[in-house]
Amino acid sequence: MSKPLEGFRILDLTRLLPGPALSMHLADLGADVIKVEDTGEGDYMRGFPPLSLNAAGARVNAAFENVNRGKRSICLDLKQPAGRDLLLRLADTAEALVEGFRPGVMDRLGVGWEALHSRNAKLVFCSLTGYGQTGPLALKAGHDLNYCAMTGVLDQIRADGRPAMPNLQIGDLLGGTLTTLAALLAALLGAQRTGIGCRVDTAMTDGLLVHHIFPHAELDAGRVPVAGRTLLTGGAPCYRIYPTADGRHLAVGALELKFWHAFCDAAGLAELRDRHWALGLAPGSEASEVVARRVASRIGEKTRAEWEAVFAEVDACVTPVLTPAEALAHPHHHARALVHRRGAVTAVGPLATIGEPGIAEGPAPRAGEHTRELLAELGLGQGAIDALLAARAAAQAQP
Repeated sequence: MSKPLEGFRILDLTRLLPGPALSMHLADLGADVIKVEDTGEGDYMRGFPPLSLNAAGARVNAAFENVNRGKRSICLDLKQPAGRDLLLRLADTAEALVEGFRPGVMDRLGVGWEALHSRNAKLVFCSLTGYGQTGPLALKAGHDLNYCAMTGVLDQIRADGRPAMPNLQIGDLLGGTLTTLAALLAALLGAQRTGIGCRVDTAMTDGLLVHHIFPHAELDAGRVPVAGRTLLTGGAPCYRIYPTADGRHLAVGALELKFWHAFCDAAGLAELRDRHWALGLAPGSEASEVVARRVASRIGEKTRAEWEAVFAEVDACVTPVLTPAEALAHPHHHARALVHRRGAVTAVGPLATIGEPGIAEGPAPRAGEHTRELLAELGLGQGAIDALLAARAAAQAQP
């Protein structure tokens, strides 16, 4: 079985993380992703530290290399009429276009939804931004940290009473990439069924707010959600992170009573079997803290490796807290064929296996690496391409 998006062309005008990660998943699913960059520095995530050597021996940002794998790049100057015309002609050949400019920019350039839809009725035009196309914040700039802050997410991630910054871009990747992936695939399905594309408006703040389910449930129950005091944030002894004797940590996720019983029996804490939220132990209460202190004392008696051995065959939802390096080396992830070494760059994927397994082949492109190739595919002759390059309406990467 071939990959499900083979034969689909996606134009990606975004940069940095959320949009390129979105088109990475589309490329992994078989789409022909064309990364449309400006004729200046292009996607400046290329130069973000730290830098690693890719399979071609070039120094690149490994995250950039990962999320742009298997794509082709064309550089166009959309401020020039000739550059805009080239984008319009590319869009005539595409099933979808994804952009992340502030609202109104594409329209002012003459390459917005109406202009493209009038030429290619089946095209899906997707805008992925921080705050969406409408609303009082629509024109404001922002990054992942801001989107987490504006949706209450950051308030619920605390260390020592202060909001903490997770090293997972929740707003970019959950609120942006995955939310837009679902919306875009639905829009592509609709366009294939009806022959008519549509405009998709996704916002990273929308995606976060929609998925901030349990804090909203606390509010609906008349309670103010306090990080560390609720069922799923550490307020219950059965669902908590505990330090081990060697300074490592154990994640105890024994949320259901049967798992708590298995945990207590294996850990030598049989006296705590009936001290569970399902039996009336209120999360965040002093009584819960008394139980948690007893569990912490017991877990602190052994190293993480010793506890791993104890729980290796116990079905209690107990796992070690791994470092990123340990996670990449874990045999389960390799058995799932998720980790791929390409030079000094680690590529991880696919997000899901549908049809033919594997991730998009090829390294991330240099800015404008495929400009000549793509212009030739549009039917332009060598002379016309040379003229466009000379006028800087388009740019080709140097060998």
